[in-house]
Amino acid sequence: MSEPGKPPRASLWATLVATFLGVGRLRPGPGTWGSAATVILWWLVGHKIALVWQPWVAILLASIAVLVGIPAATRVARASGLKDPQFVVIDEVAGQLVTLIASPITWQSLLLGFILFRAFDIVKPPPIPRLETFPGGAGIVIDDVGAGIYGLAIMQMALHFGLLSP
Repeated sequence: MSEPGKPPRASLWATLVATFLGVGRLRPGPGTWGSAATVILWWLVGHKIALVWQPWVAILLASIAVLVGIPAATRVARASGLKDPQFVVIDEVAGQLVTLIASPITWQSLLLGFILFRAFDIVKPPPIPRLETFPGGAGIVIDDVGAGIYGLAIMQMALHFGLLSP
C-alpha cells in the first residue's frame, strides 16, 4: 500500500518487463544496453530456429514486447512520476526486434541493425515525435517501434542491393 499523495509502486512483473530484467538499470545509456541485450539474445536464439521461421519468430517476439511492454511501461512510468523513464527499455527491445525482422543472423547484419535502430531512436525522424504523444506506455513503446520500422526499411534495402551479405 502506498502513502497518501504518493503514486503506488510498480508491481514486480511490470518492473521486470519494463527494465528488461534489470538491463535498463545499466549505465551509461540504458537504451543502448537494452538494444545490445536484445541483439545478443536474438543472436543466441535465432541460431536455434529454422531459417524459414526466423522472421515470424522476430515478429512474434516484437509483438509480445509491445503488448506486454505498454502496460508495464505505463505502470512503471506512473509509479516513477516520469513521462518516459530512461530505465524503461522494453521499448528498445521491441524496436530493435522490428529492425532485425527478416535479416540474416550474421555479425554484420546484427551490427548494422543495432546501429540503424539506435540512430533512428535517437534522431527520431518524422512522424516518430508524434508517436511519443500517445498516452502512457503507448507513447513510450510505439515511438521505438517507429524507429524500428525505419531501421527495418534501411536494413532490407541494404540486403536487397547487396550492401550486406546475406
